[in-house]
Parts: sequence; C-alpha cells; structure tokens
Amino acid sequence: MKKRILSYNVNGIRAAMRKGLVEWLSKEMPEIICFQETKAQPEQIDEEAFTELGYQCYWHSAKKKGYSGVGILSLAQPLHVEVGTGIPYMDDEGRNIRLDFSDFSVMSLYLPSGTNDARLGFKFQYMDGFYEYVKEIRKRIPNLIICGDYNICHQAIDIHDPVRNRKVSGFLPEECAWLDSLINDDFIDTFRYFNKEPDQYSWWSYRAGARARNKGWRIDYCMATAEMKPRLVDAEILQDAVHSDHCPVGVTISAD
Repeated sequence: MKKRILSYNVNGIRAAMRKGLVEWLSKEMPEIICFQETKAQPEQIDEEAFTELGYQCYWHSAKKKGYSGVGILSLAQPLHVEVGTGIPYMDDEGRNIRLDFSDFSVMSLYLPSGTNDARLGFKFQYMDGFYEYVKEIRKRIPNLIICGDYNICHQAIDIHDPVRNRKVSGFLPEECAWLDSLINDDFIDTFRYFNKEPDQYSWWSYRAGARARNKGWRIDYCMATAEMKPRLVDAEILQDAVHSDHCPVGVTISAD
C-alpha cells in the first residue's frame, strides 16, 4: 500500500477554490494534502466541499485575518493534531500544523518570506527557532515529513537566474546554508532524491509571463527524515495545477 502526500501554497484558499481547486483535488485524491497561505479563518472556508470528498480538515490560521495560515486534509483520522508549535511569535502567524499517525507524522510549514529588512530579520528568527523546535520533535517523532513553502531555493539548480538573484531573499547564502544544515541533519529533499533535472520549479512571479517562460523558483519541499528513506517511493512537482502562483509538490511513501 502506498500513501501520496501533496503540499500546495494556494495563495488564498478561497480564491483557489473559485479557480477549481476542489475539482482538481477530486481527481488527484492524495491521502494527505498540506496547504499553506490559506489567508482565511476556519469559519471562512467551505469545509463541506472537502468533507464530501472524504477528507478531514485541520486548520491553523493567523491572528491577522486574511494573512498566512496553514492546513492539512487527510482521508485517515490522525491519532493527534498539533496546532502550532507552542512558540507564540510563530503561532500568532499560523505557520505550523502537524498530524500524527501510528507510523509517521506530517507537518504543514509556511516559512516567512523576507520581503523587507524587518521581515527578513523575522524570517531568520523563525528559521533558527524552527530548527531548534524540529530537533526536539525528532527525539520523539523520528518518522517525520515536513511539507510546505520554505521560501528558500536550496541550490543554483533550483532557481532560474542564480547569479542575479543571489542577493534576493529566498536565495541568500545564509538561507541556503540553513537548508544545508537541515539536510545535513538527516533530512531528505525528497524531490532531489528522485529527480536531478534542472528547470523544475514550484513558484513563479505573476510578472512578465514568468510561468509561461518557466522563469521560476523551487521553494516548496517535502522534507523527510532519514528514518523515512526506506519508505520513499516517488516525488513530484505538479506544474499543471494553476490555482495559485505556486504549484503542488508531493511525495509518495510505502506503508510501514
């Protein structure tokens, strides 16, 4: 038996639903899908559209309405749902939610972007705090998959113009080094585990026809702990999904 897990920054779940998200999901039907940037409070989301497909819905929204927010839909009922991290400055922005099953756990993560100096400083604070949080989590949850929008390209192969973007947040040396540290700490970039090809992106600017010309960034990941390596079956980027400026990414695992 296999389980397919998708991750999708929908850039506003209500807008994505108006663009056919539910119809698309009804055809894909992954066992689990993680959402980022939902930009909605739970009561603003038409959950029935998802429950009619058989999904159970779990959300963590930002205190600020219309901003950030994550969620996970699952066909199977989890043993436990961890909403947030317990760290106030993280949880106020609704950026983490985790489902625990008997044999593995899945987290939906939305790392901040560094759109200006203040937000870049917050991003680095978040990265450092999250790294320490994950180290503690792994002591009791070794089988962990962290899906989401990391807002970081890892290497030159993951961005369309690595030279001119080297001083842009999302591809700063310090950000790339943080992903290096995560991977060196026995996390697997599941897509690169299976696919070494260039021009594989998950986000494109709305400007200048970037998506049509595939001038993109790969900033969405399904990171799996090394303990999950024997169960990795496949990974994918679903570039045909067009409900957002991102597209979904995914990993398939075998049953334990």
